[in-house]
Amino acid sequence: MASAFYGTRGLRLLLNTATALLVLSLPLTAATSAKATTTVAPTETVALASISSVTDDGARAATSARGLLAGSRSPVTIAASDVPEIPSYTVKKGDTLSEIAANYGVDTDDVAFANHLDNDAIGVGDVLVIPPGHGALYVVKSGDTIASVASKFKVDSSVIMTYNRLYFEPEHFALDQLIFVPGAAVPVVRRTNYGVASVPLGSLPARTGRLSWPVGGVLTQYYWWGHTGVDLAAPYGTTIASSDDGVVVATGWVAVGGLRVCVQHAGGLQTCYYHTSAVYVTPGQTVARGQALAAIGMTGVTTGPHVHWEVKLNGVPVNPLSY
Repeated sequence: MASAFYGTRGLRLLLNTATALLVLSLPLTAATSAKATTTVAPTETVALASISSVTDDGARAATSARGLLAGSRSPVTIAASDVPEIPSYTVKKGDTLSEIAANYGVDTDDVAFANHLDNDAIGVGDVLVIPPGHGALYVVKSGDTIASVASKFKVDSSVIMTYNRLYFEPEHFALDQLIFVPGAAVPVVRRTNYGVASVPLGSLPARTGRLSWPVGGVLTQYYWWGHTGVDLAAPYGTTIASSDDGVVVATGWVAVGGLRVCVQHAGGLQTCYYHTSAVYVTPGQTVARGQALAAIGMTGVTTGPHVHWEVKLNGVPVNPLSY
C-alpha cells in the first residue's frame, strides 16, 4: 500500500533516509553507554591487591585489570601456621635420657643441649623440654644476629628465618626469645652409662639359632676385606635390636664407628652395632633376641643414617650374613 501511495521511487527514497539517520545516531548511543558503565557509585570502594587475600567467608576475591581487587566484602590476609609448641616431659623412675629422646624421635644430644646438661644424668622429677625435631633450642642473647646464630650451629640463615617465621614476624628474634634451629650441630654430651664389662663364658645364654638382622633396613654395603661388617640403612631413630640372646659387653664412643653397642653371645660370637644415635642398654645387662639395644643414627663417619653391623668369632671379624 505504501508503494501505491508514494510510488516505487518515493518508497526507496524514504528507506534510504531512515537508514542514514540510524547510522548517524550510532556514535551518540555508544558514548552514552560507555559513560554509564564507567560511573562508580559513591558508596563503592576499590582496594589495591598487593598480597594474596580471601574474603571473610572464605571465597577468593577476584583480581581485575590494573591490579584492582574487586569484591563486595572486606579482604583478610591468610595467616600462616604458628611455630609448633615445645613439649615437656617429667622424668620418672627408670627413665634414661636416651630412652626419652627416642620416644620423641629426637637425638639424645639435642635434648641434653636444650636442657643445659653436661652429661646424660637425669633425676626423677626433672622437667625436660623436648626439641620439636633434630636441632637446637636456643635462647637469643645480647649481641646475637641471625647470621651469628646460624654460624654457631653450622646451618644456613634461611633455615632459622623460615622455621621461626622471621620473614613475617622478626620480633621472634628478640632478646630472651626461644627459637629452634633445625639441623643444628650441638655439642656431644658425656655419657654416664657407657663402658665395658667382662662376662664369664659359662654365664652366657644359649644361642637360639642364626643371627637375625638388627633392623629391617636396606643392605647398602656387604662384608669384604676392606669393610668388616654389613651396612643396613634405615630412617633416623629406627630401633636396632639384638641379633640373638647375649650379654652387653661394651657401649660408648669409638673412632669412626661413633656410638656403638657390643653384645657377647655363646660360642665365641660377638655382635656390634655402630653409628647409633642413642643407646638403651648398659654393660653387663643380659638381653634377649630382638630386644631394643639402640637407635639408628649418624654418629662417627657416615654419609647417612644406618647401622654398621659387625660380627666377630673369637675376636676375628666374619661375615654376619654367614651366621
